[in-house]
Amino acid sequence: MADNFSPFWVAASIVGALYFIKWWTSPLHSIPTVGGSSVPILSFFGAINFMLNSKKYIQEGYKKYHGSVFKVPMLEEWILVVSGPKMVDELRRSPEDELSFTEYSADLMQLRYTLGPETQDDPYLIDLIKEKLARNVYAILPDVVDELALAVSQYIPAKTDGWLEVPVMDTMQQIIARASNRVFVGVPACRDQEYLDVSISFTLDVVKDKTLVKFFPEVMKPWVGLVTSNVQKTLRKAIPLLKPTIDVRRKMMEKYGDDWLDKPNDIMQWIMDVARTRNFTDEAIASRVLLVCFAAIHTSSNSVTHALYHLAEHPEILQPLREEMEPILKEEGWTKSAMGKMWKLDSFLRESQRYNGIGLSSLGRKALKDITLHDGTVIPRGANVVAAADATHHDDSVYADADVFDPFRFSRLREQDGEATKHQFVNTSVDYISFGHGKHACPGRFFAANELKALLAYIILNYDLKLGGDGRRPRSFYWGLAVIPALKGKVLFRRREVSSE
Repeated sequence: MADNFSPFWVAASIVGALYFIKWWTSPLHSIPTVGGSSVPILSFFGAINFMLNSKKYIQEGYKKYHGSVFKVPMLEEWILVVSGPKMVDELRRSPEDELSFTEYSADLMQLRYTLGPETQDDPYLIDLIKEKLARNVYAILPDVVDELALAVSQYIPAKTDGWLEVPVMDTMQQIIARASNRVFVGVPACRDQEYLDVSISFTLDVVKDKTLVKFFPEVMKPWVGLVTSNVQKTLRKAIPLLKPTIDVRRKMMEKYGDDWLDKPNDIMQWIMDVARTRNFTDEAIASRVLLVCFAAIHTSSNSVTHALYHLAEHPEILQPLREEMEPILKEEGWTKSAMGKMWKLDSFLRESQRYNGIGLSSLGRKALKDITLHDGTVIPRGANVVAAADATHHDDSVYADADVFDPFRFSRLREQDGEATKHQFVNTSVDYISFGHGKHACPGRFFAANELKALLAYIILNYDLKLGGDGRRPRSFYWGLAVIPALKGKVLFRRREVSSE
């Protein structure tokens, strides 16, 4: 019996020995591990532990290996984490052919296999957001404000004579989806509840699909994406909902060319202007629109949910914010200029993002070749590298009392000579990396910042807020490198007697 199994065990021993040698000689082996063992098989259990306790382990690695690199085990790969201003700046300055933002994003989202290769092979959407959306904020903000006023009143129908309990995350997703789509696809599509639900669902589908696909080897990913893609199903639902708008605009383009009276100034039209010389199908246009929705709805909904939890936990913040807003809006109206003058509101949002974070990491890059960093650490080809954002933002040597939420921390800093611009919500630095840093910093942050300011200003001026129960803020949840505000958290709203609409 033993003789029959001896070839199997010999082969198994050889394979095991070769795998051990590969692990032992890999450059990854020399990089310190946080969150579990790096030994094969044991690292899987470490990955589960890390996924559930990621904030703690990132903080531990940051303190122990500050200014250098450590690695953490994800379920499907190792992630290398850098910390300290020199390392963050080195990551920012690294050329695309060495440490690639594009390839990291492709690896993170897996859209090539779930949505199709075109959005990755022809990524013109990023240029549209950089060149069109950011530069047109002043022109499109009035439409956003108009839609916000309608949406907030609809989704938060509180009265002046009592408190209304509102599920924050679900409600903010609806409001953000509607206001954002006002400048993505225009009226009436932005008020079509079926379309709004699809645009919100698309965000969740992208996350579910990419999580599944990443578990499979590269050769199997096209098949897995084809068979299991929720993204494709949602896209097929979106196409007939957007088709009437697409058809009208296509006819106008055929009749008038590049310009006509009342030509829409929104994302869909910008996409169609570019797509007419590329892929001009309904599917191609709808897929790009949904990708913009994914980027906008996910991060902005999370950000405003965190902010509302803070306001409800500390209602004493409301009055100084109102005292700042009211004279500015009376003089300027709901304009980009007015939003820019609200230093306290800007500071509150920046502090909320510093304290909570969009994610535990930022500045993601993929190594396209073996790279040696300034401290001698070798980043092997194919490895994904990130910067420790949350740990940086909770470092007392960077921010005084970093674990204390201080809503007007940054407005006070801006009052100092020469500091007025440096500490704005949208500004990035090696010490403030929620939006990334450098040329790959989030291109949509200028639009998002003004949308969030307008939404919060409207809510603060028109509602009182508080937490129910014991008055404790609902706790955020951490899964891997993701930061998720309490999904079922609720806040009590009451309409103010004196309204400033």
